[in-house]
Amino acid sequence: MPTSSKKNRLRALSLGLALIAPAIAAAADAPPPVFNWAGMYLGASLGAGFPLHTSERLQATSGFGSPAFDLYPAGVARPGVTVGAQAGYNWQEGPWVWGFETDFSLLDGRRGPNGLFAASPAYAPGLPFYTLSPNSSANFFASFRGRAGYAYDRALFYLTGGVAAGGARGPATLTLGAGGPDAIFTAPWSQSSRMKYVVGAGFEYAFADQWSARAEYLFLNQSLDTQTFDNGAGFLYASRIRNENHLLRFGLNYHFGAINEIPGALQYGQHSNHANGGNGGEGENRSGSEQYSVHAQTTHVAQGYPRFRAAYDGPNSFPSGGKANVGSTTNAFLGLRLWEGGAVYLNPEIDQGYGLANSVGAAAYVDGAVAKVGRAAPYMRFQRYFLRQIIGLDSGGERLTDPDVGARSEVLESTQNQISGKVDKDRIIVTLGKFAVGDVFDDNVYAHDPTTGFLNFAFNTMGAFDYAADAWGYTHGLAVEWKQNWWTARGGVFQLSTTPNGLDIEPVLFRQFMGVAEFEARYEVLGQSGAIKFLAYGDNGYLSKMDDVINYAYLTGEFPPTVDNLRKRSVKMGGGINIKQQLSPTLGFFLRASMTDGRYETVDYTDVDRQISMGFVAAGALWGREDDEIGVAGALGGLHGDRVRYFALGGKSVYIGDGALSYAGEKNMEAYYKLGFGKNLDATFDYQLLVNPAHNSARGPINVFALRLRAAF
Repeated sequence: MPTSSKKNRLRALSLGLALIAPAIAAAADAPPPVFNWAGMYLGASLGAGFPLHTSERLQATSGFGSPAFDLYPAGVARPGVTVGAQAGYNWQEGPWVWGFETDFSLLDGRRGPNGLFAASPAYAPGLPFYTLSPNSSANFFASFRGRAGYAYDRALFYLTGGVAAGGARGPATLTLGAGGPDAIFTAPWSQSSRMKYVVGAGFEYAFADQWSARAEYLFLNQSLDTQTFDNGAGFLYASRIRNENHLLRFGLNYHFGAINEIPGALQYGQHSNHANGGNGGEGENRSGSEQYSVHAQTTHVAQGYPRFRAAYDGPNSFPSGGKANVGSTTNAFLGLRLWEGGAVYLNPEIDQGYGLANSVGAAAYVDGAVAKVGRAAPYMRFQRYFLRQIIGLDSGGERLTDPDVGARSEVLESTQNQISGKVDKDRIIVTLGKFAVGDVFDDNVYAHDPTTGFLNFAFNTMGAFDYAADAWGYTHGLAVEWKQNWWTARGGVFQLSTTPNGLDIEPVLFRQFMGVAEFEARYEVLGQSGAIKFLAYGDNGYLSKMDDVINYAYLTGEFPPTVDNLRKRSVKMGGGINIKQQLSPTLGFFLRASMTDGRYETVDYTDVDRQISMGFVAAGALWGREDDEIGVAGALGGLHGDRVRYFALGGKSVYIGDGALSYAGEKNMEAYYKLGFGKNLDATFDYQLLVNPAHNSARGPINVFALRLRAAF
């Protein structure tokens, strides 16, 4: 390189440093920001949406043979109003602000064509017209977004982007001419395999100590609304509408601030890990109760197995040639205290990827940390939204706070879906909304959360606890817990899915539901704490009885048999016990045993009619690694005789169905080592052995290996 060129570059570098040095010094000496954007905020917005694509086309596909039969109904998409609410959390360092936000908004203007339309000339003169009758569509959008911006004085300029949901077309009916045989076409809800997303920018101004106003532009892509109209006789129309909108909206936000404490002090309380009465160590907490709770986690699981012995593969089998899949879940856990003892919670979630072999192949399924509904593109849902009220039962005047005397209160830990604060030891907890049955029932500190402990279904819930849930594991319900000194009684009622293992929750209250009750007794053995729980439940809904399904198949000659044909009102009962026992401060033991009425099909959980599971979990402090953990467990599961006959004839269920069955009870073993990098970051190495997977001795054993990565705050 010539010497003159080097000198010129050095001069330019020196000049640049001279120019930016005052700016760096000014930034270092800058006064604190006029308005602090850090902390949780809650608000509402109002605006308008402008659709980009308004034309419609029903493409004639199978059976027609020519595009001349395509239909072009007049598009009805138009600009519409959007109104909604948002909640988020910010961090701030100097003028830089970053965080996340979730929102839910109604969006008018997107709907399917409705009415009478002129047909293509290809139909004339026999069919000069056709009608379209759409049902209600999902005219909303929700999102889970990141935000990053720059604050100046009381103003904030920001960029935002993330995953969206909503915007699906509802079921519709197409009628050619006056109707008649083969002239009526029906379409279900629209489907899309592409990612729905939103990106944009905004300006926000703090006009008061805790209030700000914003103007925001968003580009909303709700992917392709694809519907297939079918007349049942081999003729199909396909409709595909690109659902994209420009959004301009204005909002108002209330900021709770970075100081998340209610005035007052908490002293000499017992800390508890769970609002429903977990055992905790005693300690001192001099901070005030929280106004709000904000936590998040992301879990990624890579799981696979090598080739294994198999006499055959079936529709719900692990492919015997080997398989590997990757899936992830990312959640935010937002909670806001409304009044004394009352709080509301919201959990947006982004799912991506697949459970191993698309979540089939074993009754005790191998990956509870990944959503069963797998998709290549990330998608967003509100998995939980519920109200929790804690009612104190202690009486007799002022609380005792002297550590030498004891306390009549506990201080709840700040954790996911729990706001820290003092509560009575004796209390009633009421939870109402959408949440998981396992959030309240069948908990066990040593085996319950697949994002931190065992991955297999067999070890995190009673295998024969066929609890109410949609395909993601959540439902609408009410749970009541009554906690006293050494015992807790729990009861709840929850909506089943519309059809067993369905995507949708039963919308009509008590048309299909589950009742569940649990009693927990806490005790000590040789100075080590333990608890035993007794659980009973009943699923009341439209279910198929396996003996009826088999008899119907023989009567009609339709094989393999299917549970879809003979559903009628039935009650499926079951129950079990759940034991946790501390053996030392660093070692614990768990055991679950359960049984259900196997004469009926699986409702919403998994294909197990009886199961026993047990295991040990050791904390890393035992070998000088405070944040590590090791676990090992085993389980034995089986099926009722009617279900054995059903699967032997080639029947399928939620997770299993190999096309045939050489029955033997399923056996599961799992061992993991969790390597912790602090309390909120860990990597887990997991191994599972499946013997007789799907209760079938003609397949397996299978060796399953996994790596789980998790981060949280």
